[in-house]
Amino acid sequence: MKPVPQQTSSRESCPHRQRLLDMRGSLLSLHKALILAEQVTYERINGRVASTSQLLQLVLNDPWFTWLHPLSQLVIRIDELLDDESELLLVEMEHFLIEARALIRPSEEGDGFERSYYEALQREPDVIFAHVEVKKLLTKIAA
Repeated sequence: MKPVPQQTSSRESCPHRQRLLDMRGSLLSLHKALILAEQVTYERINGRVASTSQLLQLVLNDPWFTWLHPLSQLVIRIDELLDDESELLLVEMEHFLIEARALIRPSEEGDGFERSYYEALQREPDVIFAHVEVKKLLTKIAA
């Protein structure tokens, strides 16, 4: 049996890293719920999306899905930090916590992400459930 290097062991046991991994998972669940909600609305207007790869291309390139990019980019930045070999600092984790909290604030009067997010919450129960889970987790992490 090959021994686990100490650096890897400490990285994996870092409580900040685990909190960030939990945050990432919760945000990904919300992201998926939002994509699926947008797919339903998109298909009503534009016809059926034929495959998962077509949906991915739409999410990346179609203006219909552009409003989701801030959430996608937040998850990507979290992934980049988690891939970094250096120890995760509390201030880095707190930065993402603040950013996530600010991002998932729906607003009926807002524009961009906050307005589209509000609308998705109004029409799709799965988005509401994912939103509640993210809010609970962010509150728990901040405590």
